[in-house]
Amino acid sequence: MTADQAAAFVRDLRARGRTIVFTNGVFDLLHPGHVRYLQQARSLGDALIVGVNSDRSVRSIKGPTRPITPEGERAELIAGLACVDAAVVFDEDTPWQLIAALQPDVLVKGADWAEDAIVGREIVEARGGRVVRVPIEGDYATTRMIDRIRRPR
Repeated sequence: MTADQAAAFVRDLRARGRTIVFTNGVFDLLHPGHVRYLQQARSLGDALIVGVNSDRSVRSIKGPTRPITPEGERAELIAGLACVDAAVVFDEDTPWQLIAALQPDVLVKGADWAEDAIVGREIVEARGGRVVRVPIEGDYATTRMIDRIRRPR
């Protein structure tokens, strides 16, 4: 979805009394840690919207060799998961603008994020929503996967 489509989707859900959950990430090489994280996020409300960093923003954050998977494919994979109701590609380095547009009821990040470093926290809490840090399950990391693939045998 585009950001405008997602905002309309959220308005419709909210009009029907649904609780909107939002999270975001790069999701470069999808692994079980991502799926478990998204399933946990979805369990916190009625609909899960996932912001997916654009290729440009991934390069800005992770460096010139990333992403491995193009943004459209990453968003398609995320949107195809049963626990995800919509995926939105955003081009900024943070999802602040998308969070401001969607005004989710619950904002989810991994427990590896410090509470005061969670982008959009003030937006969600200002309207009475909550921010939830979920534990990271397993020892999965895209960077380690990439290193393992690139390592000579």
